[in-house]
Amino acid sequence: MINLCLMVRTMSEKSVTRRDFLVKAAQGTAMAATGGLLWVYLLKQEARAHPYALRPPGALDEKDFNAACIKCGQCVNACPFDTLKLAGSGADLPIGMPFFIPREIPCYLCPDIPCMKACPTGALSPELKHINDSRMGLAVIDLENCLSWKGLRCEICHRECPLKGKAITLETHPRQISKHAMFYPIVNSDACTGCGICEKACPTTEAAIRILPHKLVQGKIGDHYRLGWTFDTEITQDFKPSDAPPPTPSIDAVPKGKAPGQDYLNEGEL
Repeated sequence: MINLCLMVRTMSEKSVTRRDFLVKAAQGTAMAATGGLLWVYLLKQEARAHPYALRPPGALDEKDFNAACIKCGQCVNACPFDTLKLAGSGADLPIGMPFFIPREIPCYLCPDIPCMKACPTGALSPELKHINDSRMGLAVIDLENCLSWKGLRCEICHRECPLKGKAITLETHPRQISKHAMFYPIVNSDACTGCGICEKACPTTEAAIRILPHKLVQGKIGDHYRLGWTFDTEITQDFKPSDAPPPTPSIDAVPKGKAPGQDYLNEGEL
């Protein structure tokens, strides 16, 4: 009788243990599925957020960069100035994506480009041979708050620019109420690397010059426009000497008694 009671008790305990196990397993599966769905949703939200992110030197186009970057952080570790950061969970960027904020720490344009060399996937293209050829973004000046454009002597962005005289130049404009000149900084998109040193150095409370991705600030004129007054356009029009109009005769070459432009309709009116 005692053995029978022990057997029934053991079977009952095993039944309870098995039931608890199944309940907990079902709860764990539900929690994992819910967490996975929330995580996927969060990733999708982050992947299409924050179009202002600035990538390291040599970064591929945004779509190709997102596909090639494995978020390993090697570029961040290789940066000697701690410029690069990895986006964390809940940020406006895809988790693990490298980026930098120029106002905090700009890119100081290392000649050996260590971040690019550390990238194992080519997301930072090895085709970038010279750091000055990088195009991380484009400096844009807020004309309403730039001290130089207000008539004050500043030009800090011009002086601090590593490509001074190329990426940022100064134009002199006479001031109407004074004999002194106003020096306006002008950004040249063909030379600006987007390093952000100018943004870091700007003395205004909020930087009056900022680095933005090219696609947000630059337009495209369109291939169907033909700018006939530019030299490059003129030499690409396959111009032939035989297509040139006949030279206009000078006044001295016109026969006497016949004015230039005279034709049979006004003959004899001289």
